Amino acid sequence: MRALTFRGDLVVREIPAPNGLAPFSLALSADVRPDDDDGQSPYGTGRFVLLHDPQEPEAWGGPWRIVSFAQAPLEPEIGSDPLLADVAWSWLVDALASHGATYHAEAGTATKTLSRGFGSLAAEGDGSQIELRASWSPSGPAAGHVQAWAELVCMLAGLPPGSEGIEVFTARRMMRD
Repeated sequence: MRALTFRGDLVVREIPAPNGLAPFSLALSADVRPDDDDGQSPYGTGRFVLLHDPQEPEAWGGPWRIVSFAQAPLEPEIGSDPLLADVAWSWLVDALASHGATYHAEAGTATKTLSRGFGSLAAEGDGSQIELRASWSPSGPAAGHVQAWAELVCMLAGLPPGSEGIEVFTARRMMRD
């Protein structure tokens, strides 16, 4: 997994894995086109954790489990779409399929939020965000699962496959300009 390469506008790095989830784990963080100043991304971010437990927890259906997270800001009109959560989940499933990443025991949530700033945050106006949390047990090599997760992070940020180098305008970006 450490040798994988990703599209140029996605910065992926290894981070400390959460403690206590499994005897062995590896965690990655991804940011879409992070700012040079603070390393934060105005477009989207994600986390990927590969867990291994030789005891094969019953809920996992095997010794391996993947836990993932991806989120991105959206324009409020998109965030209010009643099908947004379904679309976000389908992007994960499609990305896994396109990378040949087989799995079982999948679970997850897609959360969309709408917000409005008040007081000193009133200038931020209305905002929206999509967040996908998912876990599944891989049935094959981890590489395809990592690549699918990276594709999902970019998709949520408005960067479909093949869009490297294309400018992205999100609600947060348009407010700063």
